[in-house]
Amino acid sequence: MKKPLFFLFLVLAFSCKEKLASTKEAVTLWEPYDETEELATNQGHENERMRYALIQSRVSDKNTVFLPLYDEVSKVTEVEYERLKPLILDQTIFSFRDRIDKGDLTYEQIVLFFLYRIYAYELDTNTTLNTIIALNEDVVAQARALDEENAAGRAPSFRHPIYGLPILLKDNINTAGMKTTAGAVALKDNVVEDAFIVKRLKENGALILGKVNLSEWAYYLTRPCPTGYSAIGGQTLNPYGRRVFDTGGSSSGSGTAMAAGYAVAAVGTETSGSILSPSSHNSIVGLKPTVGLLSRTGIVPISSTYDTPGPMTRNVTDNAILLSAMTGHDLSDAQSVKDHYPGIISAGLHPEPFKNMRLGAITSLLNSDSIYRSTIEKLRDLGVEIIEFKPPKTDLTGFSNVLNMDMKSDLPEYLRMHTRPEQVKVKSVADIVAFNSKDSVVRMPYGQNLLKGIVSDTTTVDEVESLKASLEKSGRNFFDAALETHQVQAVLSINNYHAGYAAVAKYPALTVPMGYKANGEPIGLTFIGRQFKEADLLRIGRAFEAEFQLRKSPSGYE
Repeated sequence: MKKPLFFLFLVLAFSCKEKLASTKEAVTLWEPYDETEELATNQGHENERMRYALIQSRVSDKNTVFLPLYDEVSKVTEVEYERLKPLILDQTIFSFRDRIDKGDLTYEQIVLFFLYRIYAYELDTNTTLNTIIALNEDVVAQARALDEENAAGRAPSFRHPIYGLPILLKDNINTAGMKTTAGAVALKDNVVEDAFIVKRLKENGALILGKVNLSEWAYYLTRPCPTGYSAIGGQTLNPYGRRVFDTGGSSSGSGTAMAAGYAVAAVGTETSGSILSPSSHNSIVGLKPTVGLLSRTGIVPISSTYDTPGPMTRNVTDNAILLSAMTGHDLSDAQSVKDHYPGIISAGLHPEPFKNMRLGAITSLLNSDSIYRSTIEKLRDLGVEIIEFKPPKTDLTGFSNVLNMDMKSDLPEYLRMHTRPEQVKVKSVADIVAFNSKDSVVRMPYGQNLLKGIVSDTTTVDEVESLKASLEKSGRNFFDAALETHQVQAVLSINNYHAGYAAVAKYPALTVPMGYKANGEPIGLTFIGRQFKEADLLRIGRAFEAEFQLRKSPSGYE
């Protein structure tokens, strides 16, 4: 296979270098390359967001990310990788559990398999996605310790399915042992403790493999700007078409990492479309939960009103498992719910029968998108009752003002509670704007007009509260034309087309691969439902996924 053979050559070549070097630090795994031609080619791209100013980060050195685990990964042979491939790549979490219990796989083998792929693709200029921006230096040792526990019969009798499996986190989620930067130079030295959801993952036995790139400040830095760009990570690229297709944002690294097979699962965050967009653009499954189901404590914020983390995976079964592993009531998050919502972890095993489904299809999408229209017809043929409806005209005026004023207050609170003054000097959005202005070429090559807009926004507290109430009413009115009037279980959308409406309504949304456009670009079918009906959405999504089986790995990353 081309990629592992390349990697084998890479390992052997750099092993020779190391023998000649007096210290390990002398090894160079990555050399910056001349990207002039690539940038020039993309200046004519029909999508303005794909006209890049740069691809490689001007701030970070990949060698600092990849050298610490180099010795461990270099021991993996191509023969071992190929033997493990059918046991690991594109398998479900329940499949991992079964093979571990039978002794066919170890936690160390799983971790090293994914690290091997990451090193192979991310250290090759022809395939790098600029997705991985930090690795847990202790992850192999942690996996090895779990194997020793297993061998000694000391493993917990009850283990969450996520136990021992490697997970990637979007780099706006606080994680001990790795910097949390939100992609911004202002936070490049931000050393933190675990976010609440990371604590929950670790309590359930998950291994944190590393951190992934994102659209800087969760895509609330500037417009127009490529999705997937950050000063720390550079430009994230879509494996289905590097420099051809948009990655979606802001959880771009979570989406591209899942598409390329870099971990068992990944966590993203969404304010409006930031899970749905990169999931659909990278042909994976993404869930934006109801606000409050998952804690936001320890996550770099835009809006405490609308922000939520969520699972991003290659299948619905894993999505349900990852979601369940992060749930829990957080006293520090005012919107965190105490109630337990059953059926989430098993939703991927119990698909909803098609004959029981009643779903809403949006007439404008039926008229404008042939893939959506064809999908709806196939669902009808399977016995689904489809209600075609035209949502009422809905005004989301004021949404940006709410985001502005929330970030103006929520970000300083994050900085006060979670950062250390000797490492992070900024204390407000105004401070960040001033900090960036000192070196615009490196810190904000696309500008920072959204951050400036936050500073200049004079919306009052009373006006913001009024806007939140009216927006929530408008968003729910948009979907309730079908959810309430026609009693459908979910409204069917495309990608993140209606993410803004779902955001203000605080409704959950699940996107599942729906196929590929004629040019090969992925497209997702998005199910939007009532609050805290995640288990229902996952059962419906699982039925769709199992019947249609539309997801394909990107060419060259199989």
